[in-house]
Amino acid sequence: MLQRKPLARDIAAVLALTAACATQAQNEAVIEEVVVWGEQTQSRASTSHPTSLLTQQDIVSINVASTEDVVKFEPSLVIRRRFIGDSNGTMGMRGSNMFQTSRSMVFADGVPLHYLLQSRWNGAPRWTMVSASEIAQVEVLYGPFSAEFSGNSMGGVVLIESAIPQEREFHFDSSFFTQDFSAYGFDDTVNGHKAFLSYGDKFGDTSVYLSYNRLDSESQPQTFYFGSNSSAATVAAVSGGIVGNDERSVSRLWFGDTGVQDTLTDNYKLKIGQDFGEWQALLNVAYEDRFNGSNSPNSYLRNAAGNTVWSGNVVQNGWKNNVPAARMGVSEQERDSLSLGLRLRGPVAEGVVFEANLNQFEILRDENRLSLANPADPVYTGAGEVTKFGDTGWKSAEAKLFFDELPLEGLGLIVGARHDAFELNMDVFSARNHNAGDFNRFSSRSGGETSMDALFAQLNWDINSRWDAGLGVRWEAFDSASGYFSRDVASTPQFDLVAVPKTSRREVSPKFSVGYQPSETWRFAWALGKAYRFPIVEELFSQYSAYNAVSVANPELQPEDGLHQNLMIERQIAGGYLRVNVFQESIKDVVESQSETLPGGLTVRTFIPVDEIETVGIEFIANVDDVLIPNLDMRFNLVNTDSEIVKNRPDPSIEGNVYPRMPEWRGNLLLTYNFSSRWNAGLNYQYASDSFGRNDNVDREDGVYGAQDGFSRVGLKSDYNFASGLKLGLGIDNLTDEVAYVAHPWPGRTLYANVSYDF
Repeated sequence: MLQRKPLARDIAAVLALTAACATQAQNEAVIEEVVVWGEQTQSRASTSHPTSLLTQQDIVSINVASTEDVVKFEPSLVIRRRFIGDSNGTMGMRGSNMFQTSRSMVFADGVPLHYLLQSRWNGAPRWTMVSASEIAQVEVLYGPFSAEFSGNSMGGVVLIESAIPQEREFHFDSSFFTQDFSAYGFDDTVNGHKAFLSYGDKFGDTSVYLSYNRLDSESQPQTFYFGSNSSAATVAAVSGGIVGNDERSVSRLWFGDTGVQDTLTDNYKLKIGQDFGEWQALLNVAYEDRFNGSNSPNSYLRNAAGNTVWSGNVVQNGWKNNVPAARMGVSEQERDSLSLGLRLRGPVAEGVVFEANLNQFEILRDENRLSLANPADPVYTGAGEVTKFGDTGWKSAEAKLFFDELPLEGLGLIVGARHDAFELNMDVFSARNHNAGDFNRFSSRSGGETSMDALFAQLNWDINSRWDAGLGVRWEAFDSASGYFSRDVASTPQFDLVAVPKTSRREVSPKFSVGYQPSETWRFAWALGKAYRFPIVEELFSQYSAYNAVSVANPELQPEDGLHQNLMIERQIAGGYLRVNVFQESIKDVVESQSETLPGGLTVRTFIPVDEIETVGIEFIANVDDVLIPNLDMRFNLVNTDSEIVKNRPDPSIEGNVYPRMPEWRGNLLLTYNFSSRWNAGLNYQYASDSFGRNDNVDREDGVYGAQDGFSRVGLKSDYNFASGLKLGLGIDNLTDEVAYVAHPWPGRTLYANVSYDF
């Protein structure tokens, strides 16, 4: 139902820039020293642990608007970012799908960005707490094969390191992006822009970094609505509704959409680095102010007089439907978040380094206001519903010792302890005036706390020039407390709450790896890891009822129990390497957050465990510079994954089905051609086969809202660096304007114009 647009006008500007830059290409080198805090360029994980390292040069062919763009072309990794500025940019890795957000971890300068309070779309990492413009390098670790990380690393870990200024520097960059989008009854152009400004300097032993990032973006409609069958005796004749199938091939009358969403995110960052002799400290303060508004829903329905119909019982060509007034309501969300991080590192003895990481993340305000009808609807009164978060956030503390010079040559040891505490409190109440957030009465309340304490040790041994091995163990103590949800009794004056009993669990997770390198060009490695992913606060306690959604929590959830292994075969070649990974995951008691959208739009969500899921995958990676011809660099990866529900006693009918949101094939390609040291042009490509969104695998329709489509997306990008510090760039994503839905629609063809200046 999407309509493709002509390419000529979008690529003409790219070709024009290319021609202009070709006449000015200069051969002098542009060398910029990038210093990562602590001068550590790669993690201390075992070399038998599957990893991928990204430097600034590796991402020049990506149209980067926000931080998650940097990693979206990495092997066996998917980012579900529905539009630029989407707060729901969830990440899936290997056998963990994009909605299993508590199975992946993201750190920036040691500060957690992963959001282990909520799940599915609400559990996306807080990518906007770090700007893409401040990133120096990214390392991706796959699977729970290091004892340094909890079972939340079942999918993997993303480690972001930012640059630390060594002298006075000012940086400015800005991007404009636009897309034409057409689907169902919507056809319009949506735009956005990003602006980033930073200042850095070093005064003696003190480094200071200040930055401001603004992302202002419009999105294509994210939800399209169909009505439920009506048995009303009185109906209004309408036209304009669109007849088409849903993802289960059921014919529907689609009557409207959410319209353009407006998002505005301001991020303020302060980093202070301090050298104390051989010791270093880094203070990290980030504040985010975010607004999201959906204030222009579209109704496709018109009555005989040509006026818009917003609600009621209607009939069109024999389709007799009920259109709930609340479906076409408007909404606004305001969210303020504060993150504080402190990292300290230094030697405590010869060959022994100490590192500590402290973090506090707090939601200062998170308020979502929704109306119960569209302001243009005659039934509109201003009444609505408001969802507010109370004391919500987390605190974490970690201390580690690195031993690099043990009595046995080639032996390294990491020992440490970590504490994490999470709290979530959410109130839903009705409001006479939804814009003002006036309190009328509670609709529901829920919340609770979880904590995790861990001790870990990871031993890595370079036995000789050919053999290495790793052995790790992690002990974890999980506790939940203060859980509650509402179950109001009409006969009592207060709004009644039900307390949830405390739970405790203790688990030990061993890790093992071994590597063999028979020559300088070949390497073989095998890694095995046990992991327990404990339930998060929302899964245990978030039980609420709102006018458009119902959530049923499960305080009796057990931890996900996973056994993971990876076999790696790698060959070094001129300019890079070729690598094959064969991985297998068997996970029991999988916490499945399954949502069901009922006719009329009510979403019912439950947290029901699936007994066992098994995933087998084979991954091919080729990262090569000067491939085929000089100055052409390539990063290519392709993965085949078979993820199957192998056991489920509550509902055996789904045994043998493909696990949701797990495509059989995924692939990525980045090609960068360096015309000179100042001018480059790149091509990027992403591919995924289609998948299912449900455990019962009945959603087989493609190209419709609600489907889990495969996609094949081509992008272009070109940058030119002038000697003055000015850089100009143009790019295109989804060059062919391909039709694709991941439940919600992926963006259409998007054009970028970029400018940056360093002085």
